[in-house]
Amino acid sequence: MNDEQLIIPLEELGRGDVGQVGGKNASLGEMIRHLGGQGVRVPGGFATTAHGYRCFLAENGLEPRIRSLTESFQKKERSLAEVGKDIRSLFLESRTPDAVAEAVRAAYRRFAEQTGREALDVAVRSSATAEDLPEASERTEDKT
Repeated sequence: MNDEQLIIPLEELGRGDVGQVGGKNASLGEMIRHLGGQGVRVPGGFATTAHGYRCFLAENGLEPRIRSLTESFQKKERSLAEVGKDIRSLFLESRTPDAVAEAVRAAYRRFAEQTGREALDVAVRSSATAEDLPEASERTEDKT
């Protein structure tokens, strides 16, 4: 694991961070930074990064296994439902790397301290990084 960030507070994010944390997280950061001063309440929090996700994949040796499953679908050897189920199982059976787990716990503790509460209810959202890049819509348009 290198020095890249695993977690970034939402208030530090903006449009330029889509590739690192996905569009939803980058948009929340933009709203916090630009609307908070105008009295608009935007929930705070933190984002796990694409680097953290890649650490998870590497720790569990998932990339070659996912690639193999995806290829079996592309070759029409297996259905999308079968491949999706198997990939989901890989993720559920995998272990979160210690560094990633500790980064999430530390970010949660900092966030709780900022709100003055010991324990917080939180929402967990997924935000893919590539789906919000300009090239993604170009690829989609090319296929239609």
